[in-house]
Amino acid sequence: MPSPEGLFALIHRRAAAAPRSRYLEDARSDRSIDYASLAAAVSGWAADFADRGIEPGGSVIVDIADPLDFGLVHLSVVASGRRSVPVNPDLTTTELRRISDLVGGADLIVTDRDDRGDLGVAVLPAITPDREGGAPGGAGSVLLFTSGSTGTPKGVELSERQLLFVARGIAEHNQLTAEDRGYNPLPLFHVNAEVVGLLSTLVAGATLVLDRRFHRTGFWELLTERRITWLNAVPAMLAVLARGGELAVPGTLRFVRSASAPLPDAVRASLGDVPMVVSYGMTEGASQITATPLDAPPRDGSVGVPVGSEIQARGEDGAVLPVGEVGAFWIRGPGIVTGYFEGRASERFDADGWLSTGDLGYIDAEGYVYLVGRSDDVINRGGEKVYPAEVEEVLLGDERVREAVVVGKPDPILHQVPVAFVIPTTDLSADDALALVGELFERAERELPRFKRPIDITVVDDVPRAPTGKVQRSRVRELVEQE
Repeated sequence: MPSPEGLFALIHRRAAAAPRSRYLEDARSDRSIDYASLAAAVSGWAADFADRGIEPGGSVIVDIADPLDFGLVHLSVVASGRRSVPVNPDLTTTELRRISDLVGGADLIVTDRDDRGDLGVAVLPAITPDREGGAPGGAGSVLLFTSGSTGTPKGVELSERQLLFVARGIAEHNQLTAEDRGYNPLPLFHVNAEVVGLLSTLVAGATLVLDRRFHRTGFWELLTERRITWLNAVPAMLAVLARGGELAVPGTLRFVRSASAPLPDAVRASLGDVPMVVSYGMTEGASQITATPLDAPPRDGSVGVPVGSEIQARGEDGAVLPVGEVGAFWIRGPGIVTGYFEGRASERFDADGWLSTGDLGYIDAEGYVYLVGRSDDVINRGGEKVYPAEVEEVLLGDERVREAVVVGKPDPILHQVPVAFVIPTTDLSADDALALVGELFERAERELPRFKRPIDITVVDDVPRAPTGKVQRSRVRELVEQE
């Protein structure tokens, strides 16, 4: 069987078929990149890397804030057979040096910042080399570092083949065509935007509008002006839109894709008839593991069915659990890594190539997957297990609550007790906040058994988050433990 088409060949095939079709657009200006320009940039960078003696597999750190420049350089590194190491452009120079050390010494840093000179490695500005004739030197890859709460982050290296396998699955699942115009305001140094955004768009020969960040003001007007057909979002963003007034959804919008964290049922309901694709994924799976079918009715609490991968719910003894029973999720498939960079955390993999995700949930009789939390987020209250998501759903039932976060607080007798933080949809006075807390306690008393009820509910402006907007529960727990 012939090998699947590589990234370099795919880019040049797109350029040959539709050279002036736009691949990327900047949401905040009239800048754009067509497929011919993309192919020229890839060839130019490939030639430049070779001239600099960067061998196939060499590491290139992509430290670029401009979304269009990031797309060009990142894809060029992978397509040329090198290893792209995308980083948050807000990192300090010390943090960037640490990343370089973790990859064993980067061969090159490409950046659009002017303060990166003192790194002990060649630094290039993020401009496209005006060169021709470059070609791939082998199979490329992307190396990403997962955000751990303690210790050294784990490196996840995804091969070019894995990335394209998942991207093709996403494009097919979402029925993307060359007529589609996506909108991505998510950070490009994360796997979601790279695969769901950049690569699935490329696979379909479509257009992607890139934004540096999410802006609530003027959001629907922008989507209408840009004729957006699908939106790449996360629950925190959708929660803001759902509770932000009338949904001026453009007629061109086919669907909204939600990723990174479970989408609360209350937020989904607030979005009305907007077609939703709710997904579950992780860096180790090149962004997507499951997703809800585009043409199927929504199922409360579900993150869909496996797409190109297998998933099992296992008990504490490692045995696969019956339908409907909550257990630890294990995954396996062509898009899922079989080990971490430099062999770290090998205990998370079994002999058959299955990876322990650290997530808990169950699978119903029709194969739909439901998340209930992370194994380290489960609250052990006197021997009873409390899954934060169950409590959060109850609190989100109040229309004044935009977001709810439940974590465990140490208790000398019960080991842990649940406490909740709620973010209101609008600013509240002290009296209104107090009234909301009282009514939330009453709601919890009506809808939850005693051991699941939070002992404390606090109204806050926000909670610690990752750059994608995902709540950093470990940091929330640390704050609670310090009280």
